[in-house]
Amino acid sequence: MIRIGMSTTCVYPLATEHAFRLAKEAGFDGIEVMVTRDEGTQDAASLLQLSRRYSLPILSIHAPVLLLTHFVWGRDPHVKLERSAQLARDVGASTVVVHPPFRWQAGYAENFLDLVRDISTETGVDIAVENMFPWSFAGKGFKAYSPSWDTTTMDCDAVTLDFSHCALSGYDSLEMATALGSRLRHVHLCDGSGSLEDGRVYDEHLLPGQGNEPVAEVLTMLATARWTGAIVAEVNTRKAKTEQERRDLLRETLAFARRHTARVAPAPRPTGTGARPDTEHEDDE
Repeated sequence: MIRIGMSTTCVYPLATEHAFRLAKEAGFDGIEVMVTRDEGTQDAASLLQLSRRYSLPILSIHAPVLLLTHFVWGRDPHVKLERSAQLARDVGASTVVVHPPFRWQAGYAENFLDLVRDISTETGVDIAVENMFPWSFAGKGFKAYSPSWDTTTMDCDAVTLDFSHCALSGYDSLEMATALGSRLRHVHLCDGSGSLEDGRVYDEHLLPGQGNEPVAEVLTMLATARWTGAIVAEVNTRKAKTEQERRDLLRETLAFARRHTARVAPAPRPTGTGARPDTEHEDDE
């Protein structure tokens, strides 16, 4: 079965331990840690202690690439990426999620794809570049990311697909997943209801099934293909008024993922004269 994890961003701004506890109570298989200003997200020993306490493996590390984490681990994005990969290796995570550079990060942007490949090779960790979306200001679009927000056009070996970002960019996520092929290594499970052209101005991260992206179809396609990556919930639960309400939203998200990644039975083999179905060598994975 495909592992279904939960990002610590699902319960932001609650403390990291709250995220581990809620992920465990909701039934997720593991957790993705977004590195923030909370020192607990930056320290391997602290994270491993939480992992053991809640019996939840750390599936992935999200590099500190948001504007609110601008000063985490200094200001050099190259250093941030290196330290994210080292943290992932130290906690046993197989993947680092990173956004494409902002275009004003000139030196970093110019060497970004080479850095991604080099750091991945050195650490043995997949650096999965996440698809983003165009930006607009005063009704006019402008290029915020370099080399692009569109990971299908990038020369990188591993990609994270985010459904909410697909929606905001007007990119059908099933088409993106198909175009990425074997480069698709990681998924952020969420949804979105429209694009910038439809008047949406923010990244929604709705629960899957509450937007317009073909989330179920993508998950089914991955399950059918015996995909080996991780699907990590990255949904917005900030409107929850109580912890129970937040837990219910997380459980609903997990149930959606389980339902659409349930094992797809192989088609029956044709039988002819003198032949019989092969029942002795069924796939029992």
